[in-house]
Amino acid sequence: MILIYAESPDGQLKKVALEAVTYGAKLASAMGTTCAALTIGTVADAGSLGKYGAGKVYNIAGEDVDNQNIAKAVADVAEKIGAEVVVMPFTSTGKSIQGRVAAILNAGVVSGVSALPDLSNGFVVRKPVFSGKAFADTKITSEKKVLSLMGNAIPLEELGAAVDVETIDIDLAPCKVKRLSVEKQAGGIPLPEAELVVSGGRGLKGPENWNVLLELAEALGASTACSRPVADMDWRPHHEHVGQTGIAIRPNLYIAMGISGAIQHLAGVNNSKTIVVINKDPEAPFFKAADYGVVGDLFEVVPKLTEAVKRLKA
Repeated sequence: MILIYAESPDGQLKKVALEAVTYGAKLASAMGTTCAALTIGTVADAGSLGKYGAGKVYNIAGEDVDNQNIAKAVADVAEKIGAEVVVMPFTSTGKSIQGRVAAILNAGVVSGVSALPDLSNGFVVRKPVFSGKAFADTKITSEKKVLSLMGNAIPLEELGAAVDVETIDIDLAPCKVKRLSVEKQAGGIPLPEAELVVSGGRGLKGPENWNVLLELAEALGASTACSRPVADMDWRPHHEHVGQTGIAIRPNLYIAMGISGAIQHLAGVNNSKTIVVINKDPEAPFFKAADYGVVGDLFEVVPKLTEAVKRLKA
């Protein structure tokens, strides 16, 4: 049995949770077993996880949860249904609970995997290392295994149909932390889940020029990001900062304008499937990592690109 923890903040299933279920379903098929998903609390349309390959969807009632009791609940369900492998998204929650779940289950754990395991010689999983410059293959020899899956690592696939949600009797341990308030980013697709990202750096010269970027992002339906200096100067909010000290992303398309491409920035974006760089400096290091590059003034190039996108969509 494969168990997927389907993360659902505010009662909404995240894209990374659906990806984890697709991953778990394909792994279950390769291992000749079945896949089940677990949700906690009130979750809208939890039965839709069946569309992505979950043969069963379990739910634990309870709203007052923190990462410690989530980890205990996931481990308890894994033991109760006899799960050999537990899969969860590689999010802040996933990173926090994966070690705890593995410790409770006495399981081997690999975080941030990017591909299905190779089962031809045991259970070998692959993950990016050295900021995506290389891959590590790790063989898990324990009876039980815990994996966390990188966002956008595999495409979503509808592998089945919606199923009924079954309540499973697991007692949630009392929370040890009392939350007084929560402030969350509102609107837009979170950067770790975004498939299209448009990003800007100091080459935009100031926050008053950001509309050049925003208009392209709107035309593409993309999320927006920025380099660290831009966030440090308060041109853009810090939750948009991508790089080694910010958010690491893996979009299908990353467009960088006015960003030189320092190694710290590349560390957070070089797992993007396609990178497009727009910069007037032909010696900008970002061009070495780019799939496509435009040497030119972004204030001339980007508006023309925006108009081309609008014409194409029309």
